[in-house]
Amino acid sequence: MQNMSAWMQALGGFAIGAAAGFAVRHARLCTFGAIEDALMGGDSRRLRIFGLALGIAVLGTQMLILSGFLDPDLATYTPPALPLVAILIGSVMFGIGMAMVGTCGFGSLVRLGTGDLRSLVVILVLGGAAYATLRGIFAGFRVGFLESLSLAMPDGARSDIASLSSLALGIDVRSIIAAIAGAGLCWLAFSDARLRRAPRLVSAGMVLGVMIVAGWIVTVSWVDDFAAPPRPQSLTFVSTVGKALYAGLLSVTNFADFGVGSVFGVIAGSWLAAWRSDELRWEAFDDDHEMRRHLSGAVLMGIGGILAGGCTIGQGLTAGSMLALSAPLAVGGMVVGARLGIAILVDGSPRDIIQRRWANLLGKSDPAE
Repeated sequence: MQNMSAWMQALGGFAIGAAAGFAVRHARLCTFGAIEDALMGGDSRRLRIFGLALGIAVLGTQMLILSGFLDPDLATYTPPALPLVAILIGSVMFGIGMAMVGTCGFGSLVRLGTGDLRSLVVILVLGGAAYATLRGIFAGFRVGFLESLSLAMPDGARSDIASLSSLALGIDVRSIIAAIAGAGLCWLAFSDARLRRAPRLVSAGMVLGVMIVAGWIVTVSWVDDFAAPPRPQSLTFVSTVGKALYAGLLSVTNFADFGVGSVFGVIAGSWLAAWRSDELRWEAFDDDHEMRRHLSGAVLMGIGGILAGGCTIGQGLTAGSMLALSAPLAVGGMVVGARLGIAILVDGSPRDIIQRRWANLLGKSDPAE
């Protein structure tokens, strides 16, 4: 029988996920939409909101570390050897998948809460692909090959910016780095006059940042004594979706998990926001082409998210709050992948793009000539 603390973590995860889902749905916030706005439209407002969330998460999380409440060595985001190849490959895969679906795993959960049945298919496929990569058929290749291509940190340091900077300088500079990074990101958001006039967006960013910190607090305070070893965690939506799917298929006791609780919490919070605004609508695929695109994107996000160590929320905010070295690498790869995915959607399949480029090199107007 599961320890009561595990169920308390699950309930805490549900509440935190519900708050995040409600705020994001209420503000129409989306990570892929933010990237698309910045890359294609030159509008960085929604991207700045995620910067605000990260700034708040950094300040809160680093305060927990400096106070001794949170031990960063117990988290999974700062290993002594950084699986660089897996992160770069996985993040680009995730970004392409995100473009094909039109949102990330977190966004798919938010859409599902509003009645989008396309997102139900995406979540099921993403969860299956994620679990196959985490513990199933692809796990051996991931662990035995991709993650073995790691960059070891000097002198046994953890792979986070604060630890490496302190090692290089010979003094502890965590508080300085946290203050500069956190305050700087918040300033970048509030320096935009248009954002200051968008309270829904600003509140959503603040809620996301606070919920990241709340996740660390819940998983440290209500330690599952049966976990070996107990690991602090916060919001992420790739491996947790796979675990939620596994729990639903095999064992009720597996629902006693912070991450699984947060998955269902996001759906519930999004549903509540859509219900309050009378925007609950059943939606389905328009045709087989749209379905194939969503299925392909879900597979890429499931596999890529596990290789990258998290999604746009897991790496972008949760790992970022730990000042993990993997965070900027993964987010950068996701942005590159998203741009490639947009190009594929606009210009056609990779085969079509290659054929057109080859035809241009040969001076032909038609690739079939």
